[in-house]
Amino acid sequence: MSTMLAKEAPEKTPRPRLMAPLSIFEEMDRLAAEIEKRAFSLFEQRGGGDGFALTDWFLAESEFVHPTPIEVKENEKEVVIQAEVPGFELKELSISAEPYSVRIYGKSEKREQEKQEEKKGTLRHYSEIRGTEVLRQVSLPAAINPENATARLEKGVLEIHLPKASPPKLIEIKSAA
Repeated sequence: MSTMLAKEAPEKTPRPRLMAPLSIFEEMDRLAAEIEKRAFSLFEQRGGGDGFALTDWFLAESEFVHPTPIEVKENEKEVVIQAEVPGFELKELSISAEPYSVRIYGKSEKREQEKQEEKKGTLRHYSEIRGTEVLRQVSLPAAINPENATARLEKGVLEIHLPKASPPKLIEIKSAA
């Protein structure tokens, strides 16, 4: 698996930030625990009762993670993914690429700071504002070469260029005699 960071418009060069192989699982466990706490909080706020467990869960989930809208295009040489990530900065995004899939992950530090300030006296009842994290796994229409992938972040749009892998080569078998 290859990990890369998005490149901001040509002026800045990012420092690579690699995710440890197990960190995605740890991150997902942490996120599920936060969603579970918020869902229980919503359950308590409405006075409990049966029949709304999924509603509470989905509402809690919507406060933390929003699906990242994407567009996937393919031509003879590459697969191009455009993902809308408004409000995220370069240092808050990471991309992992494999031959048939790409994972986009982002965690906004600004929204985390807003949440900390909110705890000082304001109770949020409902929010449709973008969550603090985005996670999107994209299945690709063709095999790619992850080592040559590039990405760029400009005006809230992440554009990932994934060069296609070489087609399989037929190898001639020669006789040992």
